[in-house]
Amino acid sequence: MRLINIFTIVIVLSVLASCNGKAQTKKSLKTELDSVSYALGLNMGNQLKVNLDEADRDLFIQGFISGLDSTDVLMTEIEINGLLRSFFQKKQLADKERLEEEATKKAEVDFAEVKKAGEVFLAENKSKEGIQTTESGLQYKIIKEGQGDKPLATNKVKVHYHGTSLDGTVFDSSVDRGTPSEFFVNQVITGWTEGLQLMKVGSKYQFFIPQELAYGALPRKGGPIKPLEALVFEVELLEIVQ
Repeated sequence: MRLINIFTIVIVLSVLASCNGKAQTKKSLKTELDSVSYALGLNMGNQLKVNLDEADRDLFIQGFISGLDSTDVLMTEIEINGLLRSFFQKKQLADKERLEEEATKKAEVDFAEVKKAGEVFLAENKSKEGIQTTESGLQYKIIKEGQGDKPLATNKVKVHYHGTSLDGTVFDSSVDRGTPSEFFVNQVITGWTEGLQLMKVGSKYQFFIPQELAYGALPRKGGPIKPLEALVFEVELLEIVQ
């Protein structure tokens, strides 16, 4: 496991630097091996600072010594692997949620007018003829009803689509490219995942997707979609691939 290898190196360096206060601090790098040794230590130290700056150094070193001497070991190798994998998965998720929350708060200020425009549009649109609204807030209109099967979230589908902003500006279109797209139903934006499962193969629907079911505050950087922007897609379900 790469993570454990990284931690082992960091621990070794910590021990060498702290045991009995006898480690020598060198002021220059005289050989290539000196440079490699220092670069490796510096790189691993930077990784630890970025990924787990709050680590308890005493326990860090204690764990290494226990592993080296096979004495006073407090957990098994299986427990180590499971614990580190679980901890860093949870940490990664928590960091992602924190960044998304910060981005959303900023977007709520910077793109308040975009969000408001979407809310007004959808509020007016829902009362128009042929528009149906799901519990989540997704709005759709049936342009053509197919006769095939409906896909599941785990299916891969082939579709043609045409995506526009509320003013009709096209930001993405497989129709214009002349090549259908294939993807798994559960690997696209939430509005698509829900909408595709309403469709039978051969159907063509128009989706009106609230920003929270689209890209929210985090569309692709530098792309044509604004944060908190509601979107419109015309989607034709051509085939359930698998």
